[in-house]
Amino acid sequence: MLEVSVRHAFSGFTLDAAFRAPPGVTVLFGRSGSGKTTIVNAVAGLLMPDAGRIASGDWTLLDTEAGIRLGPHRRRLGYIFQEGRLFPHLTVRQNLAYGAWFAPKDAPREDMGRVVDLLGIGHLLDRRPGALSGGEKQRVAIGRALLSAPRLILADEPLAALDEARKAEILPYFERLRDEVAVPILYVSHSASEVARLATTVVAMDAGRVVAQGPAAEVLGDPSVLPAGAREAGAVLTARVARHHDDGLTELDAMGVPLFLPRVAQAPGAALRVRIAAHDVILSRSRPEGLSALNILPGVVHDVRPGAGPGAIVALDTKAGRVLARITRRSATAMGLAPGQTCHAIVKSVSVAPQDVGGARRDLAE
Repeated sequence: MLEVSVRHAFSGFTLDAAFRAPPGVTVLFGRSGSGKTTIVNAVAGLLMPDAGRIASGDWTLLDTEAGIRLGPHRRRLGYIFQEGRLFPHLTVRQNLAYGAWFAPKDAPREDMGRVVDLLGIGHLLDRRPGALSGGEKQRVAIGRALLSAPRLILADEPLAALDEARKAEILPYFERLRDEVAVPILYVSHSASEVARLATTVVAMDAGRVVAQGPAAEVLGDPSVLPAGAREAGAVLTARVARHHDDGLTELDAMGVPLFLPRVAQAPGAALRVRIAAHDVILSRSRPEGLSALNILPGVVHDVRPGAGPGAIVALDTKAGRVLARITRRSATAMGLAPGQTCHAIVKSVSVAPQDVGGARRDLAE
């Protein structure tokens, strides 16, 4: 369990944040300027805060009251930046070996062959960074970090510099790290899609404070939080692939509720996380008929949160899980929406983008 408590004052901004991160991928999520990177820099030792404590079990990196302030080189961290920052004069194999060279002799080490297979970079070993795509460079950077035998991996918006195609290429590798590697990962993002796909735990940030923390489905499904704003609101459902249909659709089983999406690559039985954006959800008090939309989820209104403008966020508890809908306050009033009322969420199959569908451990989908 990683424990972080940091206080630091800048000109015009004060960071005062505390959270506990269990194993897996802990995502610091919020708008730009909310303090996410500042926390990562404090964990890395690149910022010495005014006060705080950072520890994992009996391993203490920082304790200002006890006078413990480990330097960055003593913290045994792997840091993945927005750019790969590979050595251009070395091959991929040599860049990986450079990471392994820093691993303490008595530390448990990852096998290079396993890391190469995990990241799918075996065919790149003899190339230099100049001959790699952005996504390939990031995969090599991940491998270099893993081979240094870190006790913690820090990833500061590692996909921000990539286009959508390269993001789609590398996200599955981060999912594999989450599920197959024992090293905990502290990950910074302001992308709701990345958070929904990757996070074991979400730490929502706003103006230097932690406003919520917990499992991804719980935090992203809370209409009172919305760390990236109402436009980015969306809930996470966990499902498994039931079958692929000949018309190009994939049928999912979300806790007994069928969901139809454009064909996904995973085989029947595979567990998935699906982010459904709030602006793609339509609500109906009665079960609709004669619609082109295939996904209709009956549920009960949990909360209605009016926004500062004309909009409102409605949280609906369905058998498949929490769904959020972004509608106008006028519609919410006209429909008489209130907690406890029955309602139906309507989601077009084609509205769920490929980047909003990712892998999950199967036990979480059953």
